Amino acid sequence: MNPSVLLLLLVTLVWGTTFPLLKSASATLSGIEISALRFFVAGLAVLTFALKAPRAAWRDGAMLGAAALVSYVSQAFGLEHISSNRSAFLTSLNVLMVPFVGWLLFRGRIGWQVLGAATLACCGIALMSWEGGGNWLGDGATLLCALAYAVYTLLLSRVARHHEARALAATQIVLMALFAGLAMLAGGSERLASLPARAEPAWAAIVYLGLVATAAMLFLQAIGQRHVSAEKAAVIYALEPVFAALFGWLWLGEVLGLRGAVGGALVVLAVVVSEWRPAPQPALHGGQ
Repeated sequence: MNPSVLLLLLVTLVWGTTFPLLKSASATLSGIEISALRFFVAGLAVLTFALKAPRAAWRDGAMLGAAALVSYVSQAFGLEHISSNRSAFLTSLNVLMVPFVGWLLFRGRIGWQVLGAATLACCGIALMSWEGGGNWLGDGATLLCALAYAVYTLLLSRVARHHEARALAATQIVLMALFAGLAMLAGGSERLASLPARAEPAWAAIVYLGLVATAAMLFLQAIGQRHVSAEKAAVIYALEPVFAALFGWLWLGEVLGLRGAVGGALVVLAVVVSEWRPAPQPALHGGQ
C-alpha cells in the first residue's frame, strides 16, 4: 500500500480518539473554548516553525486555518448535543461532499472508482448513524463541520505540494489559535473569569488534543496529502467513525448494534475499493 495512504490511516486513527475526549470536555467547556485552548497548546508547540515560514505559507495557512476552524468549532459545538458516535458518522459525510464540492469549486473530474467508494462509505455511515438519537441543532452543526472539512481537504490537496509540511501546518495552527482566541474573547468577561475552573477537569484531554491530534496530525496530513488526491483522502478519512466507535465504546461505554457493525464493515470495504488496482497483465512475446 502507498506509504502516504498508511500515513493518512494513522492520522484517521488518532482522530478517532478525539471524539470521546471532545464529548467529555464539552461537559464544562463550549465548542469555541475547547477549540481555542487546543489550538493555543498546539500553537505553542509549532511557533518556532511558524515564525520561520515564508509569506506564501502564511497566506495559504490562513485559508486552510479558516476552513479548519469552522470544522473544529462546529464539531465541538455539535458534541454538546449528540453522542460522539453520531458526531463521527455525520462528520464523515464529507466523504461524499468532497467530489461534488471539488466539481463545483474547481470543475474537477469525478472518477467512477472514487465516487463508488465514497457512495459505499456513506451507505456504511448511514447504517452506523441509525444507532444513535438525533438532535437538529447538534446534527446541523456537525453537517456544517463535514462541509467545512470537505472544503479543507480540497484546498489542502491543491496547496500542500507547494510548501514545506512543517511550515504549512505551523502557520495554519497559529492562525487558528488567533482566530479562535478572538472568538472566545467575544464571549464575555463572565465566561472568561470562570474558564480556569471549568477547564481544569479537561486539561489532560486539551493537551492531547493540542499536541497530538492537532499539531502532529496536521503535520502528517500535510505530508500525506502531497501524494494522495482529495477524493481518495476523503474515503480514507471515512474510517474515522469506525475508530471513534471503538474508542467511544472503550472510554464512554457507547455501543454499536448490528447495523453499526455492518456499516463499519462497509466503510472498511470502501477504503479497500478506493485503493484497489488490477494486477498488470504480463506482456506476450514471440507469438505467445
